Amino acid sequence: MALSLKAATSVLKTGTNEMELVDFRIFKQVGERIYEGIYGVNVAKVREIIKIPKLTELPGAPDYIEGIFDLRGVVIPVINLAKWMGIKVPDDDRGKSRVIIAEFSRILVGFIVSEAKRIRRINWADIEPATFSGAGEHGNLDHSKVTGVTKIENDNVLLILDFESIVKDLGLYKPNIDVDFVKIERFDGVAMVIDDSSTARKIVKNALEKMGMQVVEAMDGADALDKLNDLYAMYGERTTEAVRVIVSDVEMPRMDGFHFAAHVKDDPRLRDIPIVFNSSISDSFSGERGMEAGGESYLVKFDANKFVPEIIRVIKNHIKR
Repeated sequence: MALSLKAATSVLKTGTNEMELVDFRIFKQVGERIYEGIYGVNVAKVREIIKIPKLTELPGAPDYIEGIFDLRGVVIPVINLAKWMGIKVPDDDRGKSRVIIAEFSRILVGFIVSEAKRIRRINWADIEPATFSGAGEHGNLDHSKVTGVTKIENDNVLLILDFESIVKDLGLYKPNIDVDFVKIERFDGVAMVIDDSSTARKIVKNALEKMGMQVVEAMDGADALDKLNDLYAMYGERTTEAVRVIVSDVEMPRMDGFHFAAHVKDDPRLRDIPIVFNSSISDSFSGERGMEAGGESYLVKFDANKFVPEIIRVIKNHIKR
Protein backbone atom coordinates (compact mmCIF):
# COMPACT_ATOMS: atom_id res chain seq x y z
CA MET A 1 0.00 0.00 0.00
CA ALA A 2 1.50 3.32 -1.03
CA LEU A 3 0.76 6.29 1.19
CA SER A 4 1.61 9.79 -0.05
CA LEU A 5 3.28 10.97 3.15
CA LYS A 6 4.91 14.16 1.88
CA ALA A 7 1.77 15.31 0.11
CA ALA A 8 -0.28 14.70 3.22
CA THR A 9 2.05 16.61 5.50
CA SER A 10 2.40 19.60 3.17
CA VAL A 11 -1.27 20.58 3.39
CA LEU A 12 -1.25 21.04 7.15
CA LYS A 13 -1.33 24.70 8.09
CA THR A 14 0.83 26.00 10.90
CA GLY A 15 -1.01 26.76 14.13
CA THR A 16 -4.13 24.68 13.39
CA ASN A 17 -3.45 22.28 16.31
CA GLU A 18 -3.84 19.34 13.95
CA MET A 19 -1.62 16.38 13.21
CA GLU A 20 -1.70 13.60 10.64
CA LEU A 21 -1.27 9.98 11.60
CA VAL A 22 -0.37 6.85 9.71
CA ASP A 23 -3.11 4.44 10.85
CA PHE A 24 -1.63 0.94 11.03
CA ARG A 25 -2.82 -2.38 12.39
CA ILE A 26 -1.40 -5.24 14.45
CA PHE A 27 -3.44 -8.44 14.19
CA LYS A 28 -3.51 -10.72 17.22
CA GLN A 29 -4.51 -14.39 17.16
CA VAL A 30 -6.07 -15.97 20.26
CA GLY A 31 -7.13 -19.52 19.58
CA GLU A 32 -9.25 -19.40 16.44
CA ARG A 33 -10.14 -15.73 16.81
CA ILE A 34 -8.25 -12.80 15.30
CA TYR A 35 -8.33 -9.35 16.90
CA GLU A 36 -7.35 -6.09 15.23
CA GLY A 37 -5.28 -3.57 17.16
CA ILE A 38 -5.48 -0.01 15.82
CA TYR A 39 -2.42 2.20 16.21
CA GLY A 40 -0.98 5.40 14.83
CA VAL A 41 2.27 7.31 14.43
CA ASN A 42 2.79 10.93 13.40
CA VAL A 43 3.23 11.24 9.62
CA ALA A 44 6.07 13.72 10.24
CA LYS A 45 8.08 10.88 11.78
CA VAL A 46 7.53 8.47 8.87
CA ARG A 47 10.05 8.50 6.03
CA GLU A 48 8.27 5.84 3.94
CA ILE A 49 6.33 2.58 4.07
CA ILE A 50 7.67 -0.45 2.18
CA LYS A 51 7.15 -4.17 1.75
CA ILE A 52 9.31 -6.33 3.99
CA PRO A 53 12.77 -6.42 2.37
CA LYS A 54 15.36 -9.17 2.53
CA LEU A 55 16.87 -8.86 5.99
CA THR A 56 20.28 -9.82 7.36
CA GLU A 57 19.99 -11.39 10.81
CA LEU A 58 22.00 -10.02 13.73
CA PRO A 59 23.52 -12.84 15.82
CA GLY A 60 22.63 -12.52 19.49
CA ALA A 61 19.96 -9.87 18.94
CA PRO A 62 16.55 -10.20 20.67
CA ASP A 63 13.99 -12.09 18.58
CA TYR A 64 11.93 -8.94 17.98
CA ILE A 65 14.84 -7.41 16.05
CA GLU A 66 14.35 -9.19 12.74
CA GLY A 67 17.58 -7.93 11.22
CA ILE A 68 19.01 -5.08 9.19
CA PHE A 69 18.86 -3.99 5.57
CA ASP A 70 20.38 -1.34 3.32
CA LEU A 71 18.05 1.46 2.26
CA ARG A 72 19.83 3.56 -0.35
CA GLY A 73 23.13 3.39 1.50
CA VAL A 74 21.75 3.61 5.05
CA VAL A 75 21.75 0.48 7.23
CA ILE A 76 18.44 0.27 9.09
CA PRO A 77 17.50 -2.06 11.97
CA VAL A 78 14.03 -3.60 11.70
CA ILE A 79 11.88 -4.28 14.76
CA ASN A 80 8.94 -6.67 14.65
CA LEU A 81 6.42 -4.59 16.59
CA ALA A 82 4.10 -7.52 17.33
CA LYS A 83 6.94 -9.61 18.77
CA TRP A 84 8.11 -6.69 20.88
CA MET A 85 4.56 -6.31 22.20
CA GLY A 86 4.37 -10.04 22.96
CA ILE A 87 1.56 -10.57 20.47
CA LYS A 88 1.04 -13.75 18.42
CA VAL A 89 0.04 -12.75 14.92
CA PRO A 90 -1.89 -14.95 12.45
CA ASP A 91 0.29 -17.25 10.33
CA ASP A 92 -1.28 -15.85 7.15
CA ASP A 93 -0.59 -12.11 6.85
CA ARG A 94 -2.45 -11.93 3.51
CA GLY A 95 0.56 -10.20 2.02
CA LYS A 96 -0.29 -6.92 3.73
CA SER A 97 2.59 -6.75 6.23
CA ARG A 98 4.66 -3.61 5.81
CA VAL A 99 7.72 -1.91 7.25
CA ILE A 100 7.20 1.64 8.51
CA ILE A 101 10.52 3.48 8.19
CA ALA A 102 10.43 6.02 11.01
CA GLU A 103 12.86 8.87 11.53
CA PHE A 104 13.38 10.77 14.76
CA SER A 105 16.40 12.60 16.09
CA ARG A 106 17.95 11.80 12.67
CA ILE A 107 17.86 8.05 13.36
CA LEU A 108 16.10 5.66 10.94
CA VAL A 109 14.42 2.52 12.28
CA GLY A 110 12.01 0.10 10.57
CA PHE A 111 8.92 -1.33 12.30
CA ILE A 112 7.09 -4.36 10.89
CA VAL A 113 3.30 -3.99 11.18
CA SER A 114 0.41 -6.16 9.98
CA GLU A 115 -1.04 -3.52 7.69
CA ALA A 116 -0.65 0.19 6.88
CA LYS A 117 -4.24 1.34 6.53
CA ARG A 118 -4.57 5.06 5.82
CA ILE A 119 -3.64 8.60 6.83
CA ARG A 120 -5.86 10.36 9.36
CA ARG A 121 -6.01 14.03 10.28
CA ILE A 122 -6.78 14.55 13.95
CA ASN A 123 -7.02 17.60 16.19
CA TRP A 124 -4.76 17.44 19.23
CA ALA A 125 -7.73 18.55 21.34
CA ASP A 126 -9.39 15.20 20.51
CA ILE A 127 -6.41 13.22 21.78
CA GLU A 128 -6.55 12.11 25.40
CA PRO A 129 -3.59 11.01 27.52
CA ALA A 130 -3.22 7.23 27.90
CA THR A 131 -4.67 6.12 31.24
CA PHE A 132 -4.39 2.34 31.08
CA SER A 133 -1.67 0.75 33.23
CA GLY A 134 0.26 -2.44 32.72
CA ALA A 135 0.59 -4.45 29.55
CA GLY A 136 -2.73 -6.27 29.42
CA GLU A 137 -3.83 -7.28 25.95
CA HIS A 138 -1.04 -5.20 24.42
CA GLY A 139 1.81 -7.42 25.65
CA ASN A 140 4.89 -5.32 26.51
CA LEU A 141 3.09 -2.11 25.57
CA ASP A 142 2.63 0.01 28.71
CA HIS A 143 1.21 3.51 29.01
CA SER A 144 4.64 5.13 28.71
CA LYS A 145 4.82 3.95 25.06
CA VAL A 146 1.49 5.57 24.17
CA THR A 147 1.42 9.34 23.73
CA GLY A 148 -2.36 9.44 23.54
CA VAL A 149 -5.61 7.79 22.50
CA THR A 150 -8.38 9.03 20.23
CA LYS A 151 -11.75 7.69 19.18
CA ILE A 152 -12.38 6.89 15.53
CA GLU A 153 -15.34 5.50 13.62
CA ASN A 154 -17.53 2.69 15.00
CA ASP A 155 -16.47 3.61 18.57
CA ASN A 156 -13.01 2.15 17.99
CA VAL A 157 -10.01 3.56 19.84
CA LEU A 158 -6.69 4.32 18.16
CA LEU A 159 -3.51 4.26 20.26
CA ILE A 160 -0.79 6.71 19.24
CA LEU A 161 2.52 4.94 19.77
CA ASP A 162 5.71 6.64 20.93
CA PHE A 163 8.20 4.95 18.59
CA GLU A 164 10.94 7.18 19.98
CA SER A 165 10.46 5.82 23.49
CA ILE A 166 10.52 2.25 22.18
CA VAL A 167 13.80 2.86 20.38
CA LYS A 168 15.33 4.47 23.48
CA ASP A 169 14.38 1.41 25.53
CA LEU A 170 16.07 -0.81 22.95
CA GLY A 171 19.28 1.21 23.31
CA LEU A 172 19.27 2.40 19.69
CA TYR A 173 19.23 6.07 20.69
CA LYS A 174 20.70 8.03 23.61
CA PRO A 175 20.55 11.81 24.04
CA ASN A 176 23.87 13.65 24.23
CA ILE A 177 23.87 15.54 27.53
CA ASP A 178 27.65 15.90 27.83
CA VAL A 179 28.73 19.55 27.76
CA ASP A 180 31.11 21.66 29.84
CA PHE A 181 28.79 24.07 31.67
CA VAL A 182 31.69 25.63 33.60
CA LYS A 183 32.75 27.70 30.59
CA ILE A 184 29.36 28.85 29.32
CA GLU A 185 27.64 32.17 29.92
CA ARG A 186 25.07 32.51 32.68
CA PHE A 187 21.73 34.33 32.49
CA ASP A 188 19.31 35.36 35.20
CA GLY A 189 15.56 35.30 34.75
CA VAL A 190 13.06 32.59 33.91
CA ALA A 191 12.98 29.90 31.21
CA MET A 192 9.93 27.79 30.39
CA VAL A 193 10.12 24.15 29.27
CA ILE A 194 7.09 22.58 27.58
CA ASP A 195 7.03 18.83 26.95
CA ASP A 196 4.60 16.04 27.69
CA SER A 197 7.54 13.76 28.51
CA SER A 198 8.79 14.18 32.08
CA THR A 199 12.13 12.67 31.01
CA ALA A 200 12.58 15.23 28.22
CA ARG A 201 11.58 18.09 30.56
CA LYS A 202 14.16 16.94 33.10
CA ILE A 203 16.98 16.93 30.51
CA VAL A 204 16.15 20.43 29.24
CA LYS A 205 15.47 21.82 32.72
CA ASN A 206 18.85 20.58 33.94
CA ALA A 207 20.64 22.34 31.07
CA LEU A 208 18.78 25.63 31.54
CA GLU A 209 19.33 25.64 35.31
CA LYS A 210 23.06 25.13 34.76
CA MET A 211 22.90 28.23 32.56
CA GLY A 212 21.64 30.17 35.60
CA MET A 213 17.90 30.42 34.95
CA GLN A 214 14.88 29.45 37.01
CA VAL A 215 12.75 26.95 35.10
CA VAL A 216 8.96 26.75 34.88
CA GLU A 217 7.68 23.43 33.52
CA ALA A 218 4.51 22.80 31.50
CA MET A 219 3.08 19.52 30.18
CA ASP A 220 1.53 20.88 26.96
CA GLY A 221 0.63 24.09 25.18
CA ALA A 222 -2.58 24.69 27.13
CA ASP A 223 -0.76 24.23 30.45
CA ALA A 224 1.98 26.59 29.24
CA LEU A 225 -0.50 29.36 28.36
CA ASP A 226 -1.95 29.14 31.88
CA LYS A 227 1.51 29.40 33.41
CA LEU A 228 2.47 32.31 31.16
CA ASN A 229 -0.60 34.14 32.42
CA ASP A 230 0.57 33.41 35.98
CA LEU A 231 3.99 34.84 35.12
CA TYR A 232 2.37 37.95 33.64
CA ALA A 233 0.39 38.41 36.85
CA MET A 234 3.73 38.30 38.69
CA TYR A 235 5.92 40.42 36.40
CA GLY A 236 3.42 42.58 34.52
CA GLU A 237 4.99 44.59 31.69
CA ARG A 238 8.41 43.17 32.66
CA THR A 239 7.35 39.67 31.62
CA THR A 240 9.14 39.78 28.26
CA GLU A 241 12.35 40.76 30.10
CA ALA A 242 11.94 38.25 32.91
CA VAL A 243 11.15 35.27 30.66
CA ARG A 244 14.33 34.76 28.68
CA VAL A 245 13.22 31.88 26.49
CA ILE A 246 10.53 29.25 25.98
CA VAL A 247 11.70 25.77 24.92
CA SER A 248 8.79 23.81 23.47
CA ASP A 249 8.22 20.31 22.16
CA VAL A 250 6.00 20.00 19.08
CA GLU A 251 3.94 16.82 19.63
CA MET A 252 1.74 17.26 22.71
CA PRO A 253 -1.87 16.32 23.57
CA ARG A 254 -4.49 19.08 23.96
CA MET A 255 -2.35 21.77 22.30
CA ASP A 256 0.76 21.18 20.21
CA GLY A 257 3.83 23.41 20.12
CA PHE A 258 2.97 25.21 16.88
CA HIS A 259 -0.54 26.08 18.03
CA PHE A 260 0.86 27.27 21.36
CA ALA A 261 3.37 29.50 19.57
CA ALA A 262 0.63 31.01 17.41
CA HIS A 263 -1.28 31.96 20.58
CA VAL A 264 1.82 33.56 22.13
CA LYS A 265 2.66 35.57 19.01
CA ASP A 266 -0.93 36.84 18.82
CA ASP A 267 -0.75 38.09 22.43
CA PRO A 268 0.82 41.60 22.61
CA ARG A 269 1.80 40.96 26.24
CA LEU A 270 3.89 37.89 25.35
CA ARG A 271 4.76 38.02 21.66
CA ASP A 272 8.36 39.20 22.21
CA ILE A 273 9.36 36.17 24.28
CA PRO A 274 11.57 33.98 22.04
CA ILE A 275 10.43 30.40 21.40
CA VAL A 276 12.81 27.58 20.56
CA PHE A 277 11.28 24.32 19.34
CA ASN A 278 12.97 21.19 20.62
CA SER A 279 11.55 18.09 18.94
CA SER A 280 12.49 14.58 17.87
CA ILE A 281 10.81 15.29 14.50
CA SER A 282 13.78 15.79 12.21
CA ASP A 283 12.20 16.42 8.80
CA SER A 284 12.95 19.80 7.18
CA PHE A 285 9.27 20.66 6.75
CA SER A 286 8.66 20.74 10.53
CA GLY A 287 11.55 23.19 10.89
CA GLU A 288 9.86 25.45 8.34
CA ARG A 289 6.54 25.19 10.16
CA GLY A 290 8.30 26.11 13.40
CA MET A 291 9.60 29.33 11.85
CA GLU A 292 6.16 30.11 10.39
CA ALA A 293 4.66 29.70 13.86
CA GLY A 294 7.02 32.36 15.20
CA GLY A 295 9.87 30.25 16.54
CA GLU A 296 13.37 31.69 16.75
CA SER A 297 14.94 28.29 16.19
CA TYR A 298 14.17 24.60 15.67
CA LEU A 299 16.37 21.99 17.34
CA VAL A 300 16.31 18.20 17.09
CA LYS A 301 16.36 16.39 20.46
CA PHE A 302 18.77 16.19 22.16
CA ASP A 303 22.36 17.28 21.67
CA ALA A 304 23.62 19.54 24.44
CA ASN A 305 26.52 20.73 22.29
CA LYS A 306 23.99 22.22 19.85
CA PHE A 307 21.26 23.07 22.34
CA VAL A 308 23.31 25.22 24.72
CA PRO A 309 25.01 27.49 22.11
CA GLU A 310 21.69 27.99 20.31
CA ILE A 311 19.88 28.96 23.52
CA ILE A 312 22.69 31.43 24.29
CA ARG A 313 22.40 32.92 20.79
CA VAL A 314 18.62 33.30 21.04
CA ILE A 315 18.76 34.88 24.51
CA LYS A 316 21.47 37.34 23.44
CA ASN A 317 19.42 38.40 20.42
CA HIS A 318 16.43 38.87 22.70
CA ILE A 319 18.42 41.06 25.13
CA LYS A 320 19.63 43.31 22.27
CA ARG A 321 16.08 44.15 21.15
